[in-house]
Amino acid sequence: MCKNLVEKGQLDKPLIIFNRTEKRATDLSKSLPSGKSTVASSIEYAISKSDIIFTCVGDDAAINETIDTALKGNAKGKLFVDCSTVHPDTTEGLAAKITAHGAEFVACPVFGAPAMADNGQLVCILAGPKESVEKVKPYTKGVIGRAIVDFGGQPVGKATLLKVIGNTFVLNMVETLSEGHVLAEKSGLGSDNLHQFIETMFPGPYTAYSTRMLSGDYYKREEPLFAVDLARKDARHAMALAKAAGTRLKDVEVADAHLEQVKKHRGEKGDIASIYGAVRQEAGLKFEN
Repeated sequence: MCKNLVEKGQLDKPLIIFNRTEKRATDLSKSLPSGKSTVASSIEYAISKSDIIFTCVGDDAAINETIDTALKGNAKGKLFVDCSTVHPDTTEGLAAKITAHGAEFVACPVFGAPAMADNGQLVCILAGPKESVEKVKPYTKGVIGRAIVDFGGQPVGKATLLKVIGNTFVLNMVETLSEGHVLAEKSGLGSDNLHQFIETMFPGPYTAYSTRMLSGDYYKREEPLFAVDLARKDARHAMALAKAAGTRLKDVEVADAHLEQVKKHRGEKGDIASIYGAVRQEAGLKFEN
């Protein structure tokens, strides 16, 4: 996202980058065109030099800590844009804190794997006051994303509510693919034959995840593409929202149980695609294919 903001965002000043692990910010800055970015040593410094602040962190505790630190300085008149996947109540709480300090807030969770982020192909969900949303749009479609879902004028929590519900589609897709491939293997159809059908019928994410499963990418990589802890966080949010609404997400409950096995088997290296390994293990096959 930073790369695309620098390359396509038409910024009139260098992008200021902050990461809680400073080396990551430094390495990222070095990978960008010379003179197009700088690294901030603290959140307070980054905020003091910025007009628009994009945040994207792993969970609810991290974004609350980040914003609480940011608001210790002078935030008046600044625009905060959060791209994190968090509970809608967290998003509404952020908006309340930020606006109380005289600043603006827009929720902008995004859909898309790391490769899509790198290629500027994310789908951005925008919610908040219309005037604030309009200020963010120039940095979304055609810059960090390929499309937007415009909830301008709607409560900020609607954006993260959609994001959490949307991520259950990803969980269910991976669960369905995992069960289908294990059945194909054990029934004699064969995983390659099933994959050929998936490529033909469901090009896109289904094919990408199927490829990751059959290639062994789900257990070979050192850095997960969609870490098990983050996937389980999303599942917990979704199940809590369902319970509060008087319904259940039984498919998500099954997927989360498999993610629990992934965490036990792979630890923090576990990836959402490793649900395939958990389903294999249940069926008497090896976790690693």
